[in-house]
Amino acid sequence: MPPDLVKLQRTPREVARWQRAQQELLGGRHGVALARYRELVQQYPGVIQLWFELGMAATAQLEFKLAEEAFRRSAELARHDAEALVLLGQQYHRLRRLDRARECFERAVEANSASAHARLSLAAWYERERRVEDALASVNACLAKYPGDAQALCLKAMLLHRTGQNSQAETLLRDLIKADPKDPNARYSSRHLLAALLDESGQYAEALRWLYEAKALLRQTTNVTKLEQDYDRADRRRRELMGALRPGRVGKWREEKPASNGSRLALLGGHPRSGTTLVEQILGAHPEVVAIDESEAFVQEISEQLAPMQAQRGLTLDALDRLPSGRRTELQRRYFKSLLREVAGDVGRHTENGALNEKLLLDKNPGHTALLHLWLRLFPESKLLIALRDPRDVVLSCFFQNLMLTSTNANFLSLERAAKHYSDLMDVWLRLRTLGGFEWMETRYEDVVNNVEAEGRRITEFLGLSWHANQANHREVALSKVLFAPTYNDVTKPVHSRAVGRWQHYAEAVAPIQERLSPYCKAFGYPT
Repeated sequence: MPPDLVKLQRTPREVARWQRAQQELLGGRHGVALARYRELVQQYPGVIQLWFELGMAATAQLEFKLAEEAFRRSAELARHDAEALVLLGQQYHRLRRLDRARECFERAVEANSASAHARLSLAAWYERERRVEDALASVNACLAKYPGDAQALCLKAMLLHRTGQNSQAETLLRDLIKADPKDPNARYSSRHLLAALLDESGQYAEALRWLYEAKALLRQTTNVTKLEQDYDRADRRRRELMGALRPGRVGKWREEKPASNGSRLALLGGHPRSGTTLVEQILGAHPEVVAIDESEAFVQEISEQLAPMQAQRGLTLDALDRLPSGRRTELQRRYFKSLLREVAGDVGRHTENGALNEKLLLDKNPGHTALLHLWLRLFPESKLLIALRDPRDVVLSCFFQNLMLTSTNANFLSLERAAKHYSDLMDVWLRLRTLGGFEWMETRYEDVVNNVEAEGRRITEFLGLSWHANQANHREVALSKVLFAPTYNDVTKPVHSRAVGRWQHYAEAVAPIQERLSPYCKAFGYPT
């Protein structure tokens, strides 16, 4: 929840009303929260944060027009408040209202040109839009006022790296590490970025040393043990459910012919760092495909909607079987409405119930692989495309990622836990692949980079489409978009095979997890 942007100078009773609304919002009771916020903004229309939180509640209720109006009112009130505008920019980014996000970050700098937070937020946004020179200008303006700002120095190093000025970036990072800043984010991020630079230049042993040091520092920022315990608990429940699945179950779900909004739907899953973003860009360049990357729609509108049932008695197969048709239809409706709000220029392009006319919707999110049992219960007629890559390359690449810590991402703090996560996720896929009852295809990263058009044709035809000339120019299409995957910068580069067999540069470090990964190498056709 954002900090109080404007304090209510009212009675304790009125403050308590606001706090109750916040509790409802944080507790997921969004309809109740929305009603409370509607009353509050009528009584106190000049409070920035009330409009902001109303927008969040409306978004969660899928009332996007109301959310848009609430955020607009909040932005108008915050025209001189840089911190409030940064928060609004972040929320617009999450909602994928990209022009509004940029506008808020730019207005934040106008509101307070001395704010390092505003300058760096704008620089980070420009970098995502590949406006690297503008990003550097914003960072340099920040450094002109705050020469030793560790966050600014770290971001400048990353931007220098983006423009190929790797020696300057490396010098800056080594100097920053030597200065030992107090900012914990700068301390581990500088080491992480230095490791990536050294990896690219072939200095693998030193890269690994800095990466280990970065991970150790990141561990100190939160309770990693609890995150791992939470993850392991969820994995045990998932394994129990997968073990109870029997042949014919998914086919039975498919025979029920659940209500559909008319959309053709496909899921692009697999493990993170298996090439899902590259495949998504190849498919998304097709004029008949609407590809949406890293959407939160399925988790928010289906998995979290079923969370109370899971918390009360555990989500069993019998419970999934007993999901009433009306409940499934409502979950589908919420999913499509949430998914399609992320399509740019969506006004007037949907049917009344949320379908895009004559388009194939591609939901690309490797995280959904852990939830395939839920996906197939709600969308048993959809097609599944699973991206594969040498498991050792996948695990190593995940280890090299600098991600916000969650119960899932905490696994990427060590190679051992990353290998465990790989086996946990891909065991779900292997189990369902064995059981069958749905349409699926696997695509290997190595085949894609070896011959984009040949593998691209194969996966395009699996989705019921013919190869389109635009797909050969997928990189140019990607350059015109803001991507949301962590690898957003990688897919705008020419396709290459340098990452194939990358793990061999770190063979000694990978050796302890070879045995664990060996069954998956065999299952997916990789030499051991």
